[in-house]
Amino acid sequence: MKAPDPALLQPRLPSPLQEIEDERFTRHGVRLLLKRDDLIHPELAGNKWRKLALNLRAAAGRPVLTFGGAYSNHLRATAAAGRLLGFPTIGVVRGDELAHRPLNPSLAQCAADGMRLHFVARSTYRRKSEPDVLAALLAATGAAGPGDVHVVPEGGSNSLAVQGCTALGEELRAVTDVAAVACGTGGTLAGLAAGLAPSQRAIGVPVLKGGFLAADIERLQESAFGSRTGRWHLEDRFHCGGYARTTPGLDAFAEDFEHRHGLAPERLYVAKLLYGLTTLTQEGAFPAGTRVTAVITGRPWPGPQADSSR
Repeated sequence: MKAPDPALLQPRLPSPLQEIEDERFTRHGVRLLLKRDDLIHPELAGNKWRKLALNLRAAAGRPVLTFGGAYSNHLRATAAAGRLLGFPTIGVVRGDELAHRPLNPSLAQCAADGMRLHFVARSTYRRKSEPDVLAALLAATGAAGPGDVHVVPEGGSNSLAVQGCTALGEELRAVTDVAAVACGTGGTLAGLAAGLAPSQRAIGVPVLKGGFLAADIERLQESAFGSRTGRWHLEDRFHCGGYARTTPGLDAFAEDFEHRHGLAPERLYVAKLLYGLTTLTQEGAFPAGTRVTAVITGRPWPGPQADSSR
């Protein structure tokens, strides 16, 4: 089969870089820039496009099977890519109880874009990477074997995704000192750090609690590049209770940021990133003169986001 060419989607690359004036940064001599990956494409925004591009080429027109929760940005982006480029998509959705309920707006959009949804029990979903469980899922969704379908993990994070995200770091060479991104599965940070120059460093702000992400990122970099690559570290304090959780303080911060700058931060990833950078700056983590770039990886999705986007 002929591989679909993601370039046909006409992504806006490099994504725009926007400097904003925020006295919480400027009074410490720190410059805040926003890397507007949310403007790459109207339906495959931010790190979703960067993660999917090489995977779509590798799929070579085969169906793409991937995984996500009920409000997964990754599922929506994959479904949109399938509609726009003309290949089948299958979404394995966490929670078999959802099969008997009306589709929420996010899953309804996936279905409207042609994605075949397959709901599985949460206990099965947790074991989805085990070979026997994956084989059963492939059979249950109509794929006879691994060669008949291209499997992309939850959040899109695999070695191809990491390689695709190196361009993000390359676009930021010579224009920033620190590049920061919110992390779900870690693939974007793994590629970002690899693409930066040796004098630059990357910060990841995990949106899940648990302290396991550093090992996952190292494994992703070893898979993509053979070893840990680039200067990066994680700031684990800003998950606001864990995945898909927010707090009144985070909501107030996001509303204030929108009032100040006219940009509504997506709550579950971007707001946590910006809140973390603001706190770090106020704590003196960045010397005066530092250019800090926050990667804006997505936009708010209308409606509830209680189980949102990896």
